[in-house]
Amino acid sequence: MGAVAQVIRQMKTHHPSVVVVIGSALVAIYAAGGEKVAGADRAETGFVSLFNGKDLRGWIAGAEKSWVVEDGVIALRRPFDGKEHNADYLWTKDAYGDFVLELEFKIPERANSGVFLRTSDLKDPVYTGFEIQVCNSYGQKAPNRGSTAGAVYDCLAPAKNPVKKPGEWNHLRVTCRTSRIAVVLNGQPIIDMDLDQWTEPHKNPDGSPNKFPRALKDFARVGHIGLQDHGRPVWFRNIRVRRLDEQ
Repeated sequence: MGAVAQVIRQMKTHHPSVVVVIGSALVAIYAAGGEKVAGADRAETGFVSLFNGKDLRGWIAGAEKSWVVEDGVIALRRPFDGKEHNADYLWTKDAYGDFVLELEFKIPERANSGVFLRTSDLKDPVYTGFEIQVCNSYGQKAPNRGSTAGAVYDCLAPAKNPVKKPGEWNHLRVTCRTSRIAVVLNGQPIIDMDLDQWTEPHKNPDGSPNKFPRALKDFARVGHIGLQDHGRPVWFRNIRVRRLDEQ
């Protein structure tokens, strides 16, 4: 709103009678497409909360019950070992196809987690879903597909690395629409991916290898959303989803 305020101040001197009308119009213009107005993004409709801030109702937890709710936040609590605990991810009960997912995550200095999308087999999450990396890559100069926050793990590096310092909350927005995956981290677009370009097992379009024995273009287009237990502390809150396949 800085530009709006400057224009209005200038007009007060010469045209005080029209300040209110023009000022209101400028506010509307900037709210629609210029400077971001606080709260403007809340105008989106159709979102459903996936976390009630009190308990894990609506989620599927593993036998070790490693996920807990503390002070309105989903937290991972276990003897931390840095290992994959594939049977103890936290999964949505419902499956999703085309959707927009928004959430906030916080990480410590040593971090490793992920947000899994369209996972078709909860007993084999690593190879039947794809992962948006959640880790501490603060200050990393050269983003990569393995250890940069927001990467599509082992498949595509983000265009930039806007993750915040450990201990601060990050905002993640992921849009899945047919074969297209878009990721925005802390307001910055970092991934624009077309799964149909991943046509070969164990191979990315740029020729680099990946872990998947099946081409990503052949992955299920409907599946569960999950939070990864990789044996490191992590926190999630404000998780919501908007289905696109029902509009």
